[in-house]
Amino acid sequence: MMVKHRVFGITGWKNNGKTTMTVNLVRELTKRGYKLATVKHAHHEFDIDKEGTDSWRHRKAGAGEVAIVSSRRWAIIHEMGVSEDELPLDAILSKLSPCDLVLVEGYKSESHAKLEVRRKEGKAGEDLSAIDPNIVAIASDVPPSASNLPIFGIDDIAKIADFIEHYMGLKELKND
Repeated sequence: MMVKHRVFGITGWKNNGKTTMTVNLVRELTKRGYKLATVKHAHHEFDIDKEGTDSWRHRKAGAGEVAIVSSRRWAIIHEMGVSEDELPLDAILSKLSPCDLVLVEGYKSESHAKLEVRRKEGKAGEDLSAIDPNIVAIASDVPPSASNLPIFGIDDIAKIADFIEHYMGLKELKND
């Protein structure tokens, strides 16, 4: 059975605070009683396994997938073969357990609703909201440019969470 998730994205240029925003929103929305999952897109190689551990040794020996299981958590590490393409967001979402909301960090070109994060110190780039109709709000620490979208202070996490709660229909979950 395919689980359909509510998906809301956090997007922006490099070093504009996407991870900080995602962490703060997870903290705020879970405090409000919602069950969340996150997906983080990385543009570089990453490793969740530590050198020298048993699972790391399994992978280095050539295992294409390694499952690590304990009484507290589990993870599967899948090594991408040379002919394998990066999994699309929908494929990743299909692997997640049911939850109230999935916050997706990155994935600029996907078509889910997104919050654009802009910071003075971040990498400058064009306003993504001007080219992406899926951006539904902006969080920024710089004076807003002309926009018809809701604009929030970058540190106003409670108001941003209120917006997401309303926009994504999360309150209806609590009323069911």
